[in-house]
Amino acid sequence: MLRPRIIPCLLVHDRGLVKTRQFSDPTYVGDPVNAVRIFNEKEVDELMVADIDATIEGYEPNYELIAQLAAECRMPLAYGGGVKSVEQVERIVKLGVEKVAISSAAIADPNLITQAARKVGSQSVTLVADVRRQQDHGYRVFTQNGNVDTGHTPEEMARTAEEAGAGEFIINNIDRDGMGEGYDLDLVARCRAMTRLPITVLGGAGNLDDIRALIERFPIIGAAAGSLFVFKGKYRAVLINYPDRARKDELVSVHTARLAPA
Repeated sequence: MLRPRIIPCLLVHDRGLVKTRQFSDPTYVGDPVNAVRIFNEKEVDELMVADIDATIEGYEPNYELIAQLAAECRMPLAYGGGVKSVEQVERIVKLGVEKVAISSAAIADPNLITQAARKVGSQSVTLVADVRRQQDHGYRVFTQNGNVDTGHTPEEMARTAEEAGAGEFIINNIDRDGMGEGYDLDLVARCRAMTRLPITVLGGAGNLDDIRALIERFPIIGAAAGSLFVFKGKYRAVLINYPDRARKDELVSVHTARLAPA
């Protein structure tokens, strides 16, 4: 039975671990390799790492850093940032990364997803949609760290991800990034209606109750968060954290109850 996943998301900027708010003002919070070692001890479900410089600066993924992260990581690892070719996807997977997350290049040419999935398997290819809410209460997908409006809706991208052969769809709400105001459940519902793919949601988790609310409404889901797992308390002291096994089991118990046979 598929279970919900609770996923820390680490942002890399200038080779350091940072956290942003609404994709701006990156705050340094430590060394990414050391963070991976800590998350190993906490037995996290999965880990997501995104290089927020690579695409906007136009450079290749940092294969040296990716190799270091993959060598340390004892849980499934997803990597995104600067990926724009099938060859890059293959190289990253060969370094030990389970999933390669693609945004700008795949939105511009969904055939990249199709070709990459043929090479490494659909389970290793993920489409990422960074999303802003619009004045008409709809949503638009942005690229280049939230600076370029693609003209696409996340609903369109969810459907495109499935049709192109991706194994997963990631929704990242820019407006809620680092704000701790809870996930945008309306956005998730719109995308859920458009695809049968596994969905991971990022942007807005301020506490574990936000994760519970997401899982209660969408039992098969990836609940990803950044600030929640690198800061602690109202003063946002840097502290790598993750729910222990008992707390995590309690958070996902609603999923088991809802899917159990009557």
